[in-house]
Amino acid sequence: MPNVRVLRDIKARHGVQANEIARRAYLYVARNQTLPPQVRHQAQLQLNTFGKYTRPTTVKNRCHESGRGRGIISEFGLCRFQFRLKALKGELNGVKKASW
Repeated sequence: MPNVRVLRDIKARHGVQANEIARRAYLYVARNQTLPPQVRHQAQLQLNTFGKYTRPTTVKNRCHESGRGRGIISEFGLCRFQFRLKALKGELNGVKKASW
């Protein structure tokens, strides 16, 4: 069963993906200085109505196995320790221990 942190990250990823186009449109309007201040202010108010998990900054790469947020090897979605364990067991295709 996934860690609570992993579930929260998955929820954040889905929220960001679902609201990305609308958020970008409102951001464009809010930052466009050629538009009147009232329009920009309304766009900023609309941005504030979005939920917590619709912001792209809430998404964090986490290990799929342990939920660890540091030392992530993004190609596999695993932290370095879990990557090592799975590589030594032979569970990762195309990965083998180096020897020279």
